[in-house]
Order: sequence, then C-alpha cells, then structure tokens
Amino acid sequence: MSKIVRTPEDRFANLIGYPFEAHYLEVEESLRMHYLDEGPEDGPLILLLHGEPSWSYLYRKMIPGLVKHNFRCIAPDLIGFGKSDKYVDKEAYSYQKHLDWLTSFIEKLDLRDITLFCQDWGGLTGLRLITEMGDRFARVVASNTALPTGNIPMPDSFMQWREFSQHSPEFDIGKVLDMGTVQPLFEEVISAYNAPFPSEEYKAGARMFPTLVPVDENDPEALNNQKAWELLMQWKKPFLTIFGDEDRIMKGADQVFQKLVPGAQDQKHQTLHAGHFIQEEKGEELSDLVVQFYKSNA
Repeated sequence: MSKIVRTPEDRFANLIGYPFEAHYLEVEESLRMHYLDEGPEDGPLILLLHGEPSWSYLYRKMIPGLVKHNFRCIAPDLIGFGKSDKYVDKEAYSYQKHLDWLTSFIEKLDLRDITLFCQDWGGLTGLRLITEMGDRFARVVASNTALPTGNIPMPDSFMQWREFSQHSPEFDIGKVLDMGTVQPLFEEVISAYNAPFPSEEYKAGARMFPTLVPVDENDPEALNNQKAWELLMQWKKPFLTIFGDEDRIMKGADQVFQKLVPGAQDQKHQTLHAGHFIQEEKGEELSDLVVQFYKSNA
C-alpha cells in the first residue's frame, strides 16, 4: 500500500474567504475525501468539481450566491488535493482511480438530480461520470474544460505545462493559480492555494495530473474518452458552456461541446473576460449564470 499523508489542520486556519464547515467521507478503506456541503439539504443540488492544481477553495466566491438561491452546493477536494488525503507515490494516481473515488463519493452520498459544474480536470472526470452514471445527472455546466481523445494535438502551452509539472523543482501551486488568471492574485489567496501542500511529499497528485491527460489516441483513456464522446453526442439534457477568453489551453473546446452535444443547442453559452481559473475571477457572475441556467431548464 502506498503511503498516505494528511495535511495538518492548522494549515487551513483563517483562510481568507473560506468560512465553510469541513465534511469527510471514506471513498475507499482508509482514504478520506474532504468536501463542502453548503445550503439547504432539500435545495437543488449542484456538484462543483475543481481541477489541477486547485481545491474547493476555488469555489468560495460561487457558493454564497448559489446558497442565496437555496442551492445545495457540494464541492469535494479530489484525492491528492485540498483537505483530502494524499498518496505520496505518484503511481497511486490514475485517471481511472480518480473516477473510482468520485463514483464512490457520489454513490455513498446518494447524490441525484445533480447539476454538474466542472472546470479543468473537473470536466475530464465529470464528463466521464455523466456518461457512466447518467441517471444521477440532470444538467451540466462545462467551464474551461475538455474531454480529450488524443486524436487532436494538444496546444504547445499544455505540453509546456506538462513538462513544468514534472521538472519544476519548486512547483509552487499558488503561483500556478496566479499564472492562470488575468488579474494577479493577492498574496493571502496564493497562500491559501498553497495551504494543502506543506512540502513536496504532498504534491504527488498535483504533479501527476498533467501526465494523465490522454495526448495520444492509443492511450487507453483516450479510447475510453472516445466512447464517452459517443454518449455525449446523444446527451439531450441541458448543457451549458461558460469559458474564459484568456484561457489559451482550453480555447475552442466550448465550440466543440456546442456543436456536438445535443443538449447544448439553444442554450445561452457565455464567454467571460477571464483566464483558466474562471471561478477565481468571475465567481459571483458564474453563480448568477448557473442560477439562470437552472431556472431556464428546471
């Protein structure tokens, strides 16, 4: 068994703008996933999935606006991130393992009639999940994400990022977030994104994620994503895209969803002035757009 570490709780003391109560769930034996559960238990359910290398802190600006409209917001920290447990060994992480952990999470909490909001790896996982357990999902908002199948070359900016994730001696998570926004982040926000990672030992999951993106069409996960696309191309439930205009890596992926996913027809797709971490820059606006989307498609 690969060694698991748990970030000390005092690392999360007094984070700016993050007053939320912590909840925990074992997604497999002795492996604990942290999540936020805000808003009324019987409200419309929205599952907020973060990506690389962020955590549920990314949703702190969206949650209050959604709760104000009586949504129940569930925002997990993926294994290896945030307050969730972290494997020290990079090989303990795989695309399928992340899917398994999230599937376990959804089933154990018995989440149903879910509106999914997914960004970055939240989409690489979430968009697979909606094809594997579609009866639990009712609507999708895809933001700065994609479901790559390896048959279209990834942009140079992604390949450079992947290289950086493997060889950067520091791999400063907060600075990565700062590089992915149009507006510079405040130092206390950068510190909050670094909070889960007190040392290199805690960063295996964050370092591993970029290497798990299928960039070759013979990658088994590229083939699995191709199968998922076959189902997405039959997905008639409401599907909205909200992308940032300054996200160089995900540029154009919104148009692919709009063209190929039937449920995206006649939706009010949006492009906002933001970078890759759109929740950081446009959180309040995103929550308003999600509420409108829900009301139009309830």
